[in-house]
Amino acid sequence: MQESVTEFRQLELADTLLSALDSMGFVAPTPIQAASIPLLLTGADALGKAQTGTGKTAAFSLPLLNKLDLGQHKPQAIVMAPTRELAIQVAAEIKVLGQNIKGLKVLEIYGGASIVDQMRALKNGAHIVVGTPGRVKDLISRDRLHLDEVSTFVLDEADEMLKMGFVDDVTWIMEQAPVSAQRVLFSATMPPIVKQIVDRFLRNPERIDVAGENRTVSQVEQQFWVVKGVEKDEAMMRLLETEETDASIVFVRTRQDTERLADWLSARGFKAAALHGDIPQSLRERTVDHIKKGVIDILVATDVVARGLDVPRITHVFNYDIPFDVESYIHRIGRTGRAGRAGKAILLVRTNQIRMLRTIERVTKSRMEEIQLPNRDLVAASRLNRLGQELEAQKEESSLEAFVELVEKLQETIEVDAATLAAMLLKRQQGNRPLFYKGPDPMIAAIEREKQRRERRRDDRGGERGGERGERRERRTYNNADWDTYQLQVGREQGVQVKDIVGAIANELGLSKEFIGAIKLAPGHTYVQLPKKMTSEVASQLKKLRIRQNEVKAVVVADDVLREHRRDGNRDGNRGGYRGNRDGNREGGRPRREGERRFDRNRGGDNRGSYRGERNHGAPQRDRKPRFED
Repeated sequence: MQESVTEFRQLELADTLLSALDSMGFVAPTPIQAASIPLLLTGADALGKAQTGTGKTAAFSLPLLNKLDLGQHKPQAIVMAPTRELAIQVAAEIKVLGQNIKGLKVLEIYGGASIVDQMRALKNGAHIVVGTPGRVKDLISRDRLHLDEVSTFVLDEADEMLKMGFVDDVTWIMEQAPVSAQRVLFSATMPPIVKQIVDRFLRNPERIDVAGENRTVSQVEQQFWVVKGVEKDEAMMRLLETEETDASIVFVRTRQDTERLADWLSARGFKAAALHGDIPQSLRERTVDHIKKGVIDILVATDVVARGLDVPRITHVFNYDIPFDVESYIHRIGRTGRAGRAGKAILLVRTNQIRMLRTIERVTKSRMEEIQLPNRDLVAASRLNRLGQELEAQKEESSLEAFVELVEKLQETIEVDAATLAAMLLKRQQGNRPLFYKGPDPMIAAIEREKQRRERRRDDRGGERGGERGERRERRTYNNADWDTYQLQVGREQGVQVKDIVGAIANELGLSKEFIGAIKLAPGHTYVQLPKKMTSEVASQLKKLRIRQNEVKAVVVADDVLREHRRDGNRDGNRGGYRGNRDGNREGGRPRREGERRFDRNRGGDNRGSYRGERNHGAPQRDRKPRFED
């Protein structure tokens, strides 16, 4: 029966959901959707195995939405995701799928956002809660998130979630679930830890194993540029002017960025418009109609509103911001190269996002080509060439005769020759887009600096070690002047581990892993290095930070505290202090002692963008990473 499903209308879905799918341009379900939706509608427990990008979110969201009781005040479904970025993305997609369900309340809960606001939202009622395990557990413990009326629990990307160290949290949450609740687990892989959760909590689950291909459009040429030398706005302008585009979509993450970047491009002569979820539907439809008709050439959009968008003119997709997950990337580049047409996707990626880029390549089974940004002279030449083509097309127009007379009058009035007058008009014509540049191009200097930096790294390492890949992930380096050392008033006596420290900082402060320095855990306190230049918002969150229900009362201490602990590591009953330097090397090059734990900042697979919004701990990996003691 599942194989015969070729359209969503063959499934027993409500008209409100079918109309939403139609408006999004979705007619046929993907293999995972065709296999999952009929099964989940029956209420059976299910174990789904499918890669990211095969449509898993809609596969479990549509059945959830189909059986909601809008009159029920307490949550009816809990969806757990490994990171806050994915939680936001899943919640957004559920809202879009349920856009025609009047009164639908979908709430995302995650660390780093105000827990007070989330408690208030829960008090006002929510039908579906999408959250990260840490914050879900916290709100359950505070008796603010009630599970007694929950009918469905979903674990999305379970392998990633458990790999990141959420085993205890997920287990505890599942233990609180009503006995009658449906349990659904989706995972790309099935490691032993996932099988343990399945065996313990899923009751005779139906297994869905879909090896369906990712929806990467084969006709799309994929490239990336590593951000360096110039700002991303300038980079976008250079790409838009030198690529042979018809129409383009530029994807950014936030509504504010769509409007800012669209205004910036418009001020420089591009026909651009913003498209995001807060724009009224009538204006969104008019904007899409304008790009179809050629009134505008560039849409600056967020992910959700562009899903299902099919405009034949779109030849290029520019990822101004890297997406949080692979599925979003696949949806983005799917806006071009449609119906057999050729297309190109260009990603702007920062050095600390290279890991996500490699994850995209691995999941989509594709390879992106690294490109260099065109220098300013090429951009100016492109502008001049385009101007020449426009003038070539106008030289035979009969209406020019009147302007010839104007030129003669202007020459007499301001007493200049024809060549000087033409130069004056050209200067006026160029506006904010110069036809030639003076001075050095910052791109050239950036490329040279990058070359020198790589040579220094190679010299420092004595050449690449055997088995190390040339495209080694780039890492930012720091020295002690970049960090402040904080003493947190929690330690082993409170049951705190290194993973709790990292998880709390990542969740509540929103700091990515590269901004967490050395950690030294003692019986009654912990030392941790954090960047000196933290925003006031992050500093404020640090003052309120709690770990395992204990206030940390963070205070700055002398930078040499960590060194003192290394010299006299046993005075507090510790095995010795380890420095979390960016090389991951112990000071003095001492060999690692037996029993030392190695903490890898980059465990847990896909980091979903420039930072991880959740805990980043799991099994150690063999790479040069900081070592911390717990």
